[in-house]
Amino acid sequence: MLKKIVYAGLGVIALIYLINPTAGVIEFIPDNIPIVGNLDEFAASALLIKAIKVLFGKDNDINDEGLIKRSTSH
Repeated sequence: MLKKIVYAGLGVIALIYLINPTAGVIEFIPDNIPIVGNLDEFAASALLIKAIKVLFGKDNDINDEGLIKRSTSH
């Protein structure tokens, strides 16, 4: 339950960052830097996708403690 609350909050933050209407007031890496300029948007997008997967029950690789599940079979 706590995991879903945390991911919901992170998802909202990522969504606000991505739809930032002020175009750069909150910008961790300026977009005009070649190659690395869009890494912050990529990270926010990845976080938003992960939050959606967790909230809608499609996340099977992390348990309730936030640890990555490991396969016991080799």
